[in-house]
Formats: sequence, structure tokens, C-alpha cells
Amino acid sequence: MSEIERLKTIVEKLRSEDGCPWDKAQTHESLKPGCIEEAAEVLGGINILKETGDADNLKEELGDLLLQIMFHAVMAEEEGLFTFEDVAKTVSDKMVRRHPHVFGDMKFATDEELHAAWAEIKRKEKEGKEWQADYLPGALREAEELIQRARERKGF
Repeated sequence: MSEIERLKTIVEKLRSEDGCPWDKAQTHESLKPGCIEEAAEVLGGINILKETGDADNLKEELGDLLLQIMFHAVMAEEEGLFTFEDVAKTVSDKMVRRHPHVFGDMKFATDEELHAAWAEIKRKEKEGKEWQADYLPGALREAEELIQRARERKGF
């Protein structure tokens, strides 16, 4: 069993009938504070690595962020929405699509051409979904509020 499969099994057990009451009660909404806090802690881990060369904290915090992702994916699977495999496939397909110069036979003469091609690929991906960007300002405000609450909870 891979470690990703092991993590998924652990999260499924935590959310099972004989799992942890706290973990079973979680929802996508209730996990928002943890998700934003773990992302901030990854930034701290990157800063520790830069300043000290010590990667242990970054490894731990990336794991905590991955746990958040796995939790959301397991809950989505319980709801019949998508699976963790779907999440991984979606991002893998996107990376291949957005890097035709690496995974295909496209060649770009300049960085500007490469960036323009990337932007056009992204634009085509978002066709018909432009309305989704309307949610970003509110999400950023919510993230700021959640970070402020995390500061207060941690005494900063």
C-alpha cells in the first residue's frame, strides 16, 4: 500500500462509524479554518528551510496540508462528488496541458511566447466558467478573516 493509500484509509477510518466523533462531524465548511492555517504553516516551513536549511518543519506542514486535502476528498467521495484520484488526475492533466513544451512537441522562442501560450491555454480551460472568478474576492476576504482568527487563537 502506498503512503497516499494509507493516508486515505486512515481518514476513512477516522470518519467511519467507529471512528473519531470530531472527525466524523467535520464538513467542508468546518475545515476551512484548518485549511487556511495549514497553508500558512507551510509558508512558515518554507521560511525555516530558507533561513536554517532544516526541511523537517516543511515536510511536517506539507503533510498537514495534504491531510486537509485528503479530508476534503474523502468527504466529497462520501457525498458522491469526486475522489482523491479525481483530484490528482485533474491537476496532472492540467499540468500536462499547460506545459506543451515539456509534454508535447511545442517550442517557444522566448519566455514571453511561453507565457502567452500558457495564458491562452488557461483562458480556454476557463471558457464558460468565467463566473467562478467572481468568488475569489470573497474567498480572499474570508481567508484574511480566518488568518486573523488563527493569529488570535495562537496569541500573535
